[in-house]
Amino acid sequence: MYDNRTHPLLAQVPLTVSPFVSLPTATTLPYTYKSPLPSSLPPSSTGVSGDEKSQYVVSSSGHAAHPDEIIASCKALQAYIQKVRDDADRELKAWEDAMAARELAEKRRVAPGWLDSEARLLEPERRTNPSTQAGNASGNLMDVDVSSAEASGLQHTPVPQPSREGDELDRAFGGLGISR
Repeated sequence: MYDNRTHPLLAQVPLTVSPFVSLPTATTLPYTYKSPLPSSLPPSSTGVSGDEKSQYVVSSSGHAAHPDEIIASCKALQAYIQKVRDDADRELKAWEDAMAARELAEKRRVAPGWLDSEARLLEPERRTNPSTQAGNASGNLMDVDVSSAEASGLQHTPVPQPSREGDELDRAFGGLGISR
């Protein structure tokens, strides 16, 4: 394994020996010294064959792994984090869209037609009574011709009596005029 020949590059470097520096000497071991490891290691007790990569990166907790396994787990973690981030962004977008739709529905409920057209000036429409429309279409109600069958049917219809509540209020509070 080691040969006693010097390396050709190191052989070209001149060495000087200083009298003030003493080189370390080899320590001698006692005869009772036993090597901490046997000369050959026994086969693995985990049953891992030699075709797998050796796990030589050891953490402080004692877990051993190969660098390729560490890189693969980091990439898997990165993919998981990206998936979770995408899911969260999608959920946030759906939540914001639902909130905007609720606000728009509330605005349309409060002011119908305001957001649906470009006209930004709302004008109230006058309510028309169907009875006045029929009267206006035929001119005057007195000018309408009624057949004798309809006239006999109209004779039996009760005529509502005008309410006298307004008169009673006028007597109680006096004649209050409405000023314009």
